Amino acid sequence: MGICKVKTAYGTRLRGKVCGQVRMAQLRRRYGSLFPLIMGLVSLVLVFAGGVVAYMQIEGWSFLESFYMVLIALSTVGFEEVHPLSDRGMAMTSILIILGVGNFAFLIGSVTQILVEGRIQAVWGRHRVQKTIDKLSDHIIVCGYGRIGGIAAQEILREGIPIVVIENDPELVTSMEDDEVLFIAGDATNDENLIKAGIDRARALITAVSQEASNVYVALMARQMNPDLYIVARADRESHIPRLERAGADRVLLPHVLGGVRMAQSVLRPAVTNFLELTQSKEELDLNMEELFIRPDCALVGKNLVQSQLRQLYNIIVIAIKKADGQMIFNPSAETVLHAEDTLILVGDKENMTELRQGM
Repeated sequence: MGICKVKTAYGTRLRGKVCGQVRMAQLRRRYGSLFPLIMGLVSLVLVFAGGVVAYMQIEGWSFLESFYMVLIALSTVGFEEVHPLSDRGMAMTSILIILGVGNFAFLIGSVTQILVEGRIQAVWGRHRVQKTIDKLSDHIIVCGYGRIGGIAAQEILREGIPIVVIENDPELVTSMEDDEVLFIAGDATNDENLIKAGIDRARALITAVSQEASNVYVALMARQMNPDLYIVARADRESHIPRLERAGADRVLLPHVLGGVRMAQSVLRPAVTNFLELTQSKEELDLNMEELFIRPDCALVGKNLVQSQLRQLYNIIVIAIKKADGQMIFNPSAETVLHAEDTLILVGDKENMTELRQGM
């Protein structure tokens, strides 16, 4: 933990206290509703062990005698003492009984709460889901599973990329359970939920919450938690775009504008629109429009398009190249040289695309 390494003016004791609070918060977040039950069991074990050691030290008894005395004291079954107790032994036994009865009462209350609320299966189910999320890396976080976020999540899943959705609407949570989508049930503006979703290991985040202020806050906190995260945000008005960009969003989209433009293009350029739909469809035509980021160690670095043999080996067409500085080169010539951190916009069938990625 980085916070445990920070030197403060308050000295070692304060650093130790802060580290302890951080670790406790991590445990509480990890075990959720089971945390009180686990803490009660740990406390009971410590009381039992402490009682055994105390009898051995105060009364001079053997381990077996001390163990048996602690057992009958905590269980309150009413058997006689192993040996007559000294004054110090009677005082210690009284404290032991009080602590033991208090622990048992706490444990019974914790178990009863879980049973009454009918959450045993839900708790274990959420625990398994959280363990799965904790193993993810390079995934995408989607905040909001409504009309926009739900479509975005399903589209990403169709590409085989893992996602984690953060949503607090009970009906949408039930829908995600039916769709077997990994999710965090809670408010996306809660920092703890972003941490649960693995924001430090994610590649990108989509914030599509219906409230504009929530999208601003999510983008702001996500940027602070992971400076390298690619953030796409939803906006309702064009005037809100600068606000979201200042908060940390890399791309801000207006769903109603995109929908209107798509409808207009369907009338003005129906053939072009149909072609674009075919490149995004996974059913009608085995044709994909993809992008390929060229890493510094990629075999394509320093070669022109002819030397790369993308067309000859993979039957893939390069329709554009996005340079590292953001410049877009459309219909690049055969002599165009490829450099590290260029992004190729490609058209080809899915099998060849997969083969190309594996070869790179």
